[in-house]
Amino acid sequence: MALTKISMISKLCEEIKLDRKKATESVEKIIEIIKSSLADGDAVLISGFGKFSVNQKNSRKGRNPATSEDLMLPARKVVVFKYSGKLRDQMNKGKGK
Repeated sequence: MALTKISMISKLCEEIKLDRKKATESVEKIIEIIKSSLADGDAVLISGFGKFSVNQKNSRKGRNPATSEDLMLPARKVVVFKYSGKLRDQMNKGKGK
């Protein structure tokens, strides 16, 4: 099951005893800061978790699978995530479940 914004807010309320309004504002603000930084082209590094960064994809040839028609896919930016060694170790030890 995926961790959603709602479940993150609930966990904040339970684990650090934040009221629901403050927890919601905190989660929303953190997400907004991350989105804004990535939109500006900046990487977001969260120690012990990983690094979000923006990569540029060049335009390339593609094919519509439904019609087999060739087309040109435009250049675009994509967000990539590289996890930290600590996160990898924790996942491989089976912790965090």
